[in-house]
Amino acid sequence: MRIYTRTGDAGQTGVIGGRVDKDDVRVEAYGTVDELNCFVGQAMGFLDAEQFGDLLADLLEIQHELFDCGSDLALLKQELRPYKVTAEMVDRLEVWIDKYDAETPDIEKFILPGGTQASSTLHICRTVCRRAERRVVTLARTQPINEQVRRYLNRLSDLFFTVARLANSRSGSGDVEYARSAKVFRRK
Repeated sequence: MRIYTRTGDAGQTGVIGGRVDKDDVRVEAYGTVDELNCFVGQAMGFLDAEQFGDLLADLLEIQHELFDCGSDLALLKQELRPYKVTAEMVDRLEVWIDKYDAETPDIEKFILPGGTQASSTLHICRTVCRRAERRVVTLARTQPINEQVRRYLNRLSDLFFTVARLANSRSGSGDVEYARSAKVFRRK
């Protein structure tokens, strides 16, 4: 099989149900989700399998689900096939957030992204996820989307914040508070 097709040489790409310009807002949305998936893979490479086996399994599932998000975003018309991202997937992210948050120390102030390599990369995942969510919001202004994708990305960025803190906590590194932050978080 050849990797190159030459069909995109004129600046268009195939989506499910047609062709669009490569800088189309739809391509920007699923392309940013793809970028996020790459950073998730990088973060996984920084996590020790023995110490973070549970998180690695969850992140692998998230990688599959990010492909589902991209697939739903590449769909021009829902009539072509059912959506893949569901409300149950969003609900499960909330369960994971609660589970991992219970392992982290309370915070009162904003924290600086950083600490371990894994934590730093998971913070990158959080910010790229937020950008993907913004691209999906822009897409939804003009074209129909699977609303569960937007909800999924919103919740996923919260999970990345939580597991970035978890990576520091389990590694004994701890978070660094933003020195000029007011108290913005409530106690658990």
